[in-house]
Amino acid sequence: MDERVGKYLSDILQAVIEIEAATESRSKDFTVFLDDFVYRKFVERNIEIIGEAMNRILKISPDIRITSARKIVDTRNYVIHAYDSLRPELLWAIVVNHIPLLKSEVEVILATFK
Repeated sequence: MDERVGKYLSDILQAVIEIEAATESRSKDFTVFLDDFVYRKFVERNIEIIGEAMNRILKISPDIRITSARKIVDTRNYVIHAYDSLRPELLWAIVVNHIPLLKSEVEVILATFK
């Protein structure tokens, strides 16, 4: 694996771990997420990082085995460019439904290259 891909995968994993830590410390309750502006912005920023790192990975290794890799980049673009229509429900759905799978896939890929 190109060492840049490994670095970007590590960046994704770090952002995922930070999202999980924030979620565990505040509970997995949507209303808590909805009421905490700083928490929402923290998650939003880490989703941006995940998407940007994935974009860089796809330029180097377009066949990477990560579910919905292109959609991850598209989500990053939406979060950044359509910020004025971004709904907290979308961010929360990513946290609850997609972050766990992404974490496991990235960990598997990183483990195979160590």
